[in-house]
Amino acid sequence: MNLPVLLGLYQNDIRLKQLAAGISLPGNKIRAYLDNLRGSSIDFIATAIWQATDVNHVFILTDKEEAAYFHNDLEHLTNALDICFFPDSFKRSGNFTDLNSSHVMLRTEALTKFSNVTTHKKVLVTYPEALFEKVVNPTSLAGNMISIKVGETLKVDSLLDLFVTLGFRREDFVYEPGQFAMRGGILDIYSFGNEHPYRIELFGNEVDSIRIFNPETQLSERKLLSVSILPNIETNFDSKEKISLLDFLPENTVIWAKDFDFTIGRIGKLEHDLPETINVGTVAIDQDEQLLKELNRSDFEYADAWKEKLLQRHLIEWYNHSLEKITGSPVDATLQFATEEQPVFNRQFNMLIKDLQVRSTAGYTPYIFADNPKQLERLRSIFEDLDAKINFVPVPTSISKGFIDHEKKVACYTDHQIFQRYHKYNVKQAYTKGKALTLRALRELQPGDYVTHIDHGVGLYSGLQKIEVNGNMQEAIRIIYRDNDVLYVNINSLHKISKYTGKEGSVPKVNKLGSDAWEKLKNKTKKQVKDIAADLIKLYARRKASQGFAHSPDSYMQTELEASFFYEDTPDQSKATVDVKRDMESPSPMDRLVCGDVGFGKTEIAIRAAFKSVADSKQAAVLVPTTILAFQHYQTFKERLKDFPCTVDYINRFKSAKEKKETFKKLEAEG
Repeated sequence: MNLPVLLGLYQNDIRLKQLAAGISLPGNKIRAYLDNLRGSSIDFIATAIWQATDVNHVFILTDKEEAAYFHNDLEHLTNALDICFFPDSFKRSGNFTDLNSSHVMLRTEALTKFSNVTTHKKVLVTYPEALFEKVVNPTSLAGNMISIKVGETLKVDSLLDLFVTLGFRREDFVYEPGQFAMRGGILDIYSFGNEHPYRIELFGNEVDSIRIFNPETQLSERKLLSVSILPNIETNFDSKEKISLLDFLPENTVIWAKDFDFTIGRIGKLEHDLPETINVGTVAIDQDEQLLKELNRSDFEYADAWKEKLLQRHLIEWYNHSLEKITGSPVDATLQFATEEQPVFNRQFNMLIKDLQVRSTAGYTPYIFADNPKQLERLRSIFEDLDAKINFVPVPTSISKGFIDHEKKVACYTDHQIFQRYHKYNVKQAYTKGKALTLRALRELQPGDYVTHIDHGVGLYSGLQKIEVNGNMQEAIRIIYRDNDVLYVNINSLHKISKYTGKEGSVPKVNKLGSDAWEKLKNKTKKQVKDIAADLIKLYARRKASQGFAHSPDSYMQTELEASFFYEDTPDQSKATVDVKRDMESPSPMDRLVCGDVGFGKTEIAIRAAFKSVADSKQAAVLVPTTILAFQHYQTFKERLKDFPCTVDYINRFKSAKEKKETFKKLEAEG
């Protein structure tokens, strides 16, 4: 209930209520400037006005990163579903040569939502590069949208021809946007307007069922009654069918901008730098297979035309006074606020405690935002260990920047700014190549490669083949076993097959279909695993019975170290940290293996465990396999522990005998 109380302060602000009333007045065109908004205070103002009006809102930030942080803040404050992020179509802003599939899908999703006038008010967050591109007009969008319902009778051949006309590519199986596949009575289609592809099962020509399916495993996930399929809106329409985003948006749309002058100037700069023709890929994933299509300059929107359309809307600006320059007339209202940025504490908790005490004495309510509730617990623990009588309101969600509002008497601080940690925005990736990993591995297989089927053992991959099943043609994987026996595996059972991995250079023994050899091998392996497990149980029972050193519970320094980690802990990283410390606090000897891919934060867990030992007057040694790694870990440990009372040193073959001797003496002396 902490966040609603804070938001209520802004919802009850009489100035914001009056502004919302002006926006809702028919035929009115509001021109307002919001002055002196710092940090994320603008997000609270925007949330209050959006919730008090029944119109759509568009927020224009200066670049993609700012827009993404703003989008995240609005999502966290409102938990609303209709807050769309509207990026430009390309992988690098201003470079019109390489389309980004995920961006195209996010743009399509946003346009589809805004074209649906029957749904409630919506929010769109964007930036100049995205506004520079024209969008398909609502009529063309609706005219090229294919709707399919359960129970409907389809003209299958005509539908497949229509897919090709709309730019879809026919494939053996579907794993990326813009593809479709027909296998017997199953039609798979990956629309640009949806995160996952659809599987349409036909009974003759009648739609028997529609399901969303996972492109990685090819397994169905949930049923739908109807679907709408959209082509690539960026490359499948000519310039005559494209309009400005402002022309696309409904009339009841309020345009907000951090800086209108910058937005118009940036669009003008993009116009000036735009070449006469632009070669744009059709979002094929493999670069060597990209098809090129010529786009005309008129597919992009220009500064003068955009400015004229802008004047027909409600306009609200914050940060820069440029509305009068853009509109050529005085603003209707200037709302003065009294906010300032969150102070910089540099992880100095004495400074933070003093600041919060001063604020509380002056009647301010301190709010601390943290996406991870554990961070709020750490802060409370640090305050208690330092015997600081600090009462703050915990808010288990994140905002990008903290601020102080002197009118509302609130101090909204963020944990990542207190601890100087990196705070990353999180924008939905509508499509990533990783989703097609399993299918890509299949495509990389060559006839003659060894594969393993979980039920039948090792065989030779022989490619894909269409076979007839119950009168329908279906795609299947062909595997050759001993004596040229053939096994056909439906594409839906792809998860049962994996590429054979064994000792390098060794040739596996191909199994025979119908024999029990593979089953015996699996049973033998299971028995060996059980024997090993039994031996391990005995070993760990002996270890459990022996006495080790039980570390003390976390000190405030341990809590401070963990809270100061530059990145947000992943769920697995948090769990591993808790498990390791629980083992260390047990009286039994610890024996734990932490596994994870490169860059997943294993070293940080080791640092926390080592420091926990040091905090209990013990020493910690870290063994690594290479000389270079020893020095790299030394630098990492030293940097992380530089603000704490402990010594970090290292030994490798590049150190002289004298240097090693001195290190050993220090270890012995401090032991």
